[in-house]
Amino acid sequence: MISVVIRNKNQSVVLSFLLKNLTERYANDISEIIVVDNLSTDSSKEVAEQFGARFVTIEHFSFGGSANVCAREARFPIVVIFSAHSYPVSPDFFKVIQAKFDSNPHLAGLRCLHNANDYRNYINKVSATVDPNKSGLIFSGSAFSKSVWEKYPFREDVATFEDKEWTVRVLQHGYDIEFAPVVFSYEIKRSPKQLFFRFKNDVVGNYQLWHQDISLAKACKGFIGGIWNSSKQWLLDCYYHSKRFLFLLSFIINKPKKF
Repeated sequence: MISVVIRNKNQSVVLSFLLKNLTERYANDISEIIVVDNLSTDSSKEVAEQFGARFVTIEHFSFGGSANVCAREARFPIVVIFSAHSYPVSPDFFKVIQAKFDSNPHLAGLRCLHNANDYRNYINKVSATVDPNKSGLIFSGSAFSKSVWEKYPFREDVATFEDKEWTVRVLQHGYDIEFAPVVFSYEIKRSPKQLFFRFKNDVVGNYQLWHQDISLAKACKGFIGGIWNSSKQWLLDCYYHSKRFLFLLSFIINKPKKF
């Protein structure tokens, strides 16, 4: 009943760990695994084939477009989407997801838990209607109904937050978005180039969906603040690098007694 779809680009090492996790711990809970790959040049395809995952290539990446490919390629009614750098933790991860969909015919999607904001909103019962950003879907570690997606595909003309836009739209059509009380891990170290790519899309997405405008004064304040914070952090790092070096010199000269 469950298709697991993974978005990936040049992340063969973490992709291997995710697929190992899925095939060894959850083999009886999921019906298929698909890797949707954006022209990786590493061994991602070989890794996917090693673990028996179907490998689908997309040439032109967009957040909404790739999410639509994930949904379209899935053969089963519940689609669980991951990024290659995330992985399920709870032993009953997919069982809880299946049970949630079985018990609610109006359920469009589930957001699983991975950070402090998730836990707070889940424990405080903050619904996606109240906070679609922090209680709505996040397209890593979320599940959605393929039948609902067939009625309301993800928008490809939003720069990012395609998951949040879909959350708002399906809620307006009478469907439910809920939390699933299961945990996944989401860990990634982005390069400055990747961070800038995310920054650009977030600025546009925040304007499109949440109407957060940018003024010249705000842009200048952000630039000056960023330079100041970077300089302050650099000086602080240099200070503690020096202290560590001096401590090591002192340690070499005056080593304590061994026990």
